[in-house]
Amino acid sequence: MSSPLRGNGRFRRFWAGQAVSQFGDRVSELALPLIAVGPLGASTAQVAGLTAALWAPNLLAVLLGAWVDGRTDQRRLLVLADLARAAALATLPAAALFDAVTLGQLYAVAVVTGTAGVLFGNAYAPFFAHLVPRSAYLAANSRLSSTRSASQLAGPALGGVLVQVLTAPVAVLADALSFLASALLVGGVRTDPPPRPAGPDEAVRTRARQGLAFVLRHPYLRASLGCCTTVNFFTFVGYSLTVLFAGRELGLSAGRIGLALAVGATGSLLGAVTAPALSRRIGVGRTIVLGAVLFPAPTALLVLADGPSWARTGVLAGAEFLSGLGVMLLDVPLNALQTAVVPDHLRSRVSGAFATVNYGVRPLGALLGGLLGTALGLRPALLTAAVGGTLAALWLLPSPIPRVRTLDALPPVDPSPSPSAPAPRTEIDSRPTAVAP
Repeated sequence: MSSPLRGNGRFRRFWAGQAVSQFGDRVSELALPLIAVGPLGASTAQVAGLTAALWAPNLLAVLLGAWVDGRTDQRRLLVLADLARAAALATLPAAALFDAVTLGQLYAVAVVTGTAGVLFGNAYAPFFAHLVPRSAYLAANSRLSSTRSASQLAGPALGGVLVQVLTAPVAVLADALSFLASALLVGGVRTDPPPRPAGPDEAVRTRARQGLAFVLRHPYLRASLGCCTTVNFFTFVGYSLTVLFAGRELGLSAGRIGLALAVGATGSLLGAVTAPALSRRIGVGRTIVLGAVLFPAPTALLVLADGPSWARTGVLAGAEFLSGLGVMLLDVPLNALQTAVVPDHLRSRVSGAFATVNYGVRPLGALLGGLLGTALGLRPALLTAAVGGTLAALWLLPSPIPRVRTLDALPPVDPSPSPSAPAPRTEIDSRPTAVAP
């Protein structure tokens, strides 16, 4: 069977830009904290503040997404976001030449790059929908996710070498250059912009409310938001404790922990590659439900880790592998499904509303993880994360999502409904080709 992306040069160009920037991101993920704890001598709270500064702009995603929906050329916004991130990151190696890097500058870089990342994510939704046809959504998401997984596998090693050879501030220049490359590649991708609905322009806050209301009324989006928000909250309960648990409770060295995390990245890569085939075999909806369970559940395996060092390392590696596999089985088909059911003129405001809720709970989950780890101990806290995360599937089961077999059999989306009208009912029971028996 031929690939639905065969001959799509526009997608290949966009894919190449994302591949370059993903590998660059892995360098910054390592280098920025090292700048904080190394030359700047930041405390634990200050390093945590750096992470918060990077994620905080997502709380404004609902407004930024509404603003993006009022623009006519999302490609320009993607390029602008890449250039903004390149410029912000380039200030660090420039300041390092004069030994002038400060913690305040590091926070500012985190806020600017985080905000530009939110802008890119909101502009990406309508751009991607017109980059490839609906029949290629699964395949395209698979390739993009595969690249991200590959960068998580090889990127940290590349980042470590660059940091060691060039020092952390100078190594960040690699990420800045990767965003410049992405801007050049994405800037050359031409798509037909979605038609804007007739009528007067609405205020940003009005569009933001409409985006959130559409998500909450739509049976697919409401269920997927509940699922993703729940799994993200509890995943970050465990995420904030996993490395600490591996080092303190399991007694593993940094090298063994790094090896286990690398094995986990191979699970993500496998999941990204196999998600389309599994979706065709058992159905898109069932693959999403499977991923929603398999992503958080393996954290419970860590509680059982015992025995010699190699066995403890193996348990950590196995848990990371299964979790990585699960997140891609959830992520790839769910992203494709959401792209298929959202009208063009609502894509960015829906993406922004989704991100504000979905990503906004991550710092709260990390905070709860710290509180539970302190009050109950690391093993009970990790078990809470695993059990709570698997409950995310309960949002999906009563929804129409588990019965979806293919994206092509979904009901057509009305291209220009009133955003203030109730979300369309998506009754798929009358379409047996789209419903699992």
